[in-house]
Amino acid sequence: MTRKGENIVNEPLKFDYRAAKGKPENIRHPEGYCPFCDVAHLTNILAQDQDRIWLVNKFRTLEDTCQTVVIESSDHNGGPSVYSQATNRQVFEFAFKCWHKMIVSNQYASVIMYKNFGPMSGGSLRHPHFQIVGLNDYDVYQNVSLTNFTGVDVSKNSQRTITLSTHPIIGFVEINIAIDGVAQIDSLADAAQTIIKYLLNDYMGGRVTSYNLFFYEMAGHFYCKIVPRYATSPYFVGYKIAQVQDMQRLVEIAQEINDRL
Repeated sequence: MTRKGENIVNEPLKFDYRAAKGKPENIRHPEGYCPFCDVAHLTNILAQDQDRIWLVNKFRTLEDTCQTVVIESSDHNGGPSVYSQATNRQVFEFAFKCWHKMIVSNQYASVIMYKNFGPMSGGSLRHPHFQIVGLNDYDVYQNVSLTNFTGVDVSKNSQRTITLSTHPIIGFVEINIAIDGVAQIDSLADAAQTIIKYLLNDYMGGRVTSYNLFFYEMAGHFYCKIVPRYATSPYFVGYKIAQVQDMQRLVEIAQEINDRL
């Protein structure tokens, strides 16, 4: 991966509020218009595989970036927690192909892929989708390290390794899935699906309504970081201090996840 950015650590991305005018929202207002259901009027489509569609984001709100979206399914209320295993694998495989295509283009300092779900995730549309963003001059890998992906062991096999971060990026619970290469994407997808179901149905008594998935390519591995979302801690908002569950609770969560794998 070509990385042009230098000495840009925790610099803010510039948001263009003018580009955000008219942006639809239907998470808090479910009756709102869904552009991803209105397939006939989609434009700037980059790739398509059945009802999975990769296209340029119509509302490009970040300067010096190329913002794209992967529509996962024609099912407005779909997502990993309700997909069949086969569908979920197809979604992850398609998203990884699109992400990899942007990475190997060598046009960007770094390329990020992430997924929002729920009202606390930072998203605006309920329809299941990933976002893939090429950053022209910003190397996001200056802001994270392998330390953020290590911690309490949850499960390990020949296909993937799962850990709970003891040095999370934001906290309180960050679940990491690591694979060696694209040949293990199905294993990553299966683990992510199980963990998402756990977070939405069992963790904190089923009170979690939102999560993010973040994807990274580091040190010869691919990582998926799964983060349940709630109101962000003031320690992080005001001081950039992450918090983490105590070791006893991390071990309990690791066992709860392992029991479901």
